[in-house]
Order: sequence, then structure tokens, then C-alpha cells
Amino acid sequence: MLSREDIMADMGQYRVLSREHAEVTQIAGRYARFQQREADLSNAQALLSDPAFAEMAAEEIADAQTELTQLEAELQRQLLPKDPDDGRNAFLEIRAGTGGDESALFAADLARMYTRYAEKVGWRCEIVSANESELGGYKEVVLRLEGDGVYGALKFESGGHRVQRVPATETQGRIHTSACTVAVLPEPDEAQAVQINPADLRIDTYRASGAGGQHINKTDSAVRITHLPTGIVAECQDDRSQHRNKAKALQVLSARIQEKERSERAAKDAATRKGLIGSGDRSDRIRTYNFPQGRWTDHRINLTLYKLNFIIEGDLDEPLTALRHAHEAEQLAELEVGAGA
Repeated sequence: MLSREDIMADMGQYRVLSREHAEVTQIAGRYARFQQREADLSNAQALLSDPAFAEMAAEEIADAQTELTQLEAELQRQLLPKDPDDGRNAFLEIRAGTGGDESALFAADLARMYTRYAEKVGWRCEIVSANESELGGYKEVVLRLEGDGVYGALKFESGGHRVQRVPATETQGRIHTSACTVAVLPEPDEAQAVQINPADLRIDTYRASGAGGQHINKTDSAVRITHLPTGIVAECQDDRSQHRNKAKALQVLSARIQEKERSERAAKDAATRKGLIGSGDRSDRIRTYNFPQGRWTDHRINLTLYKLNFIIEGDLDEPLTALRHAHEAEQLAELEVGAGA
């Protein structure tokens, strides 16, 4: 009889192979279409000399050439090296920064924005931990997003997000500037999670605060874990079970330790080269949300959209697609430079 570990390993391998099959199938389909349009182009060019078909052939040649250019660009993007973490679930951390209560309210707006986008695309979303402010915002909130390609879709959201608007607490109508930081961390699987020495951990339990009914405040179910060598802290108060909260907090802790290691590697790379999209360091100011003008701007790719009201309600398809295409263009440019060296 298979053990739980064997079953989990088989399921993990099945998911990996399913993603690979879907990717290969998509590439094969695009290439088959490319070959078909090449044949169409060749046939149309052969008909150009026939006066009866010349006009129709010229139209077909123009259509085929346009589609072949698009297909070639798609195939180039699809064949670019993939980040092995792109298919993973993710933890999304939002922290209020400068701006006091207004920053905390903006953190809640961002959390709602990502939550609504997750609902739109069919991801599962849960709050792992939350530190609420007095006015209903978040000083800090950690979401876990589960679904196909979560990390790959959201990884460029890491960084500093700035908001310009009239706060609800402003009595004179003045525009204030506040900021939050966002960090998107891939959820490590059990096989690849960093090995943490239990002796390096300090585990504290406490009573959860906030919503949850009477029970959540009567027991010490919330868990805070500190990794002593690095000082990294993770906590969870989402569940009534202390055991399940501890397991979730350990997942977040492992993801944060891995992210610290990744950031250190990226910092070394950035000493010689800084990419268009940036390192994802949360100290980078990547985004501005200007409510008086209805303007959303990503400073890394110089993209401005005057549809802020839609974006803040979770309509993130256009921004996320633009960021992905900018990253792919950067990868292609690097490959061309490498090929010419």
C-alpha cells in the first residue's frame, strides 16, 4: 500500500507533467499553424502570375505574412526559458508604509484588488495572517493564492506601490501620497522546501485578534515562529487549530527564507546588470495609483492606463500581460546579445 508521502510525490509529479504537456501542446499547435500558413503563402505566391487569381492571391499573401509574423513572435516567447517557480502557488504580502492610516487603508484596497482578480481567474484565496488598523485597513496582511501559474502571473507585483488621493480622514480636500510594499513569494513544495533546524526556531502562541467569533479569542490558537539565525518571522491566526496555524506559518517562513536567498543572488546579479522589470525588491517604487486623474502607472515599463477604477476592482489582465511581455522582450534581447557575442 502506498504511503501518504508516496501519494503526495505522485500527485506532485502528475501536476508537473500535466503543466509540461499543456505547454508542449500549445507550442505544437502554434507551430502547426505556422507551417500551414507558410504553405498558404507559398501557394498564393504561385498564383500571382495568373491574372484570374492575382488579386485574391495578393490578399492571401498579405494575410499570411501578417499572421506568420505574429506566430513567430508567439513561438519565440513560448520557447523562452521558463522560471521553474512560475507554476507554483504564492504567498502575497502587503505592508502599509508611509502615510499612517491612509497607507493601511490602501493596503486593504490592494488586498481586495488581488482577491477579486483571484476570484475572476478561478484561484483559491485565503488570508494567512492579518494585522488590522483602527480604521479597517491593514498594517500587514498575508494572502495565500492557489491555482495554475499564480506565481508566474503575479511575481512582477513585488515592490513599492504608491497612492495619490484625498484620504477619507482629510477634511480639507488635500491630496496625500502614501505607500505600501508588496512581496510575492512562491510557495515551496515539501520536496524543495528549505531544511530548517527545529533548534533554530522560537515558537510563540497567542490569542488571535479580529473577526472569527468567540472561539478564536478564547484559545491561544495563533502561532508566531521566529527563525533565530535570520530574524525572519512568520505568523498565522487564520485557523482555529493551533496545529494547522503552525503548519501554515512554517510554510510562510520557508517561503520567506527562500526569498531571502533568491534576493541575495539577485543582488549579486544586479551589481553587473539591472533588468527592465527590476529585481522585485520591495524597496523599488514600481507603481503609482493616482485617483484624482484615474491614472495607473507602472514606472518600470513606462505604461500608463487611465482605467484605475477598473484596475483597483481587480481588472488586472492588461497590466499583468504588459509586464509579462516586457519581461519576454527583455529575455529575447539578452539572447540576441548573447548570440552576437
